[in-house]
Amino acid sequence: FQLVRFVQQPQVLARIVSAVFALIVFACLVGDGYTSQSEHPELYCIFNRNEDACRYGIGIGVLAFLACIFFFMVDVYFPQISNTTDRKYLVLADLGFSGVWTFLWFIGFCFLTNQWSWTRPGDVYIGADSARAAITFSFFSIFSW
Repeated sequence: FQLVRFVQQPQVLARIVSAVFALIVFACLVGDGYTSQSEHPELYCIFNRNEDACRYGIGIGVLAFLACIFFFMVDVYFPQISNTTDRKYLVLADLGFSGVWTFLWFIGFCFLTNQWSWTRPGDVYIGADSARAAITFSFFSIFSW
């Protein structure tokens, strides 16, 4: 097993980039995606106070990160799989999952962008940069998947 040669493969590089983008999206939303005001101590999502926007971004980010780890492990063991039927199913699963996740990232980008455009500036004191980063990297994730 040659690590440098393995990491230089295009699908492995794309998977690493996708994992980093997913990590950035859900880390931004978990870290600064919820805020509160001094007079109301309850937390709310900074995307137009829509909890579904934060949940969706966190959900697809976490699942995309876990899927990247899973498919990364499949890439490691793929040369050792001698059964062509198993190889075919793994490649088709990777292709199908990538297609579905590309669509889900597109939906997430549109949803987060729409909710951010309706957010009142007075509702966001801290976390605006994290919200923009989540939107930006959800857009980049469309292409990395």
